[in-house]
Amino acid sequence: MVSRAFCVSEPAGAALDGLAELLAGAGIGLTTVAPSAHQALPFRVLAAHGGRVGLGSDGVRDSWSPFGNADMLHRTHLPGWTTDARTDGEPAECFAPASAGHGELLGPAVADLSPGSPADFLPVEGECLPQVAVDLPRRDLAVRAGRVVARDGRCTG
Repeated sequence: MVSRAFCVSEPAGAALDGLAELLAGAGIGLTTVAPSAHQALPFRVLAAHGGRVGLGSDGVRDSWSPFGNADMLHRTHLPGWTTDARTDGEPAECFAPASAGHGELLGPAVADLSPGSPADFLPVEGECLPQVAVDLPRRDLAVRAGRVVARDGRCTG
C-alpha cells in the first residue's frame, strides 16, 4: 500500500489507464486524504481497472492540515467536492474508498448488515447515500464492535 501517492493524479487518458493497470496487476493499493482537486487520486479510474483505493484522515489539527477532524463521513464529502461530483452516483462513489475500499486495504472484515458482520456502524438521517455524502447530517451515535463509542459527538469512554 502506498499513501500520499499524489503523483498518480498527474497522468491522464491512456497513460493513467496504463498506470492503473500496472498498480492493480501488482496488487498495490493506494490511500489518499483527498486534499485538493489537483492532488486527489483518480479513484474512479483506479477502481475501474481493479485497483484498491482507501480514504483516510490523518491530518487532525496538525501541521499537515489544521482542518482534519477524523470524521470519515466528512472525508467522504471531500473527494466529491474536489472532483466536482454532480450526479447521484458520484457522491456515492466517494463513499466506497472510505468504507469497503479502506477495509480491503487494512484487512478488517467489511462491516455491512449481513449476519456475522462486525457491528460497526454510524446511523444517520437521510434518504440515500448521495444525500448523506453531500449534506453530512448530524451523527448522534457511533458504534464499534457492538458498543456505543460516541454519542452526540462526544466519546463515551
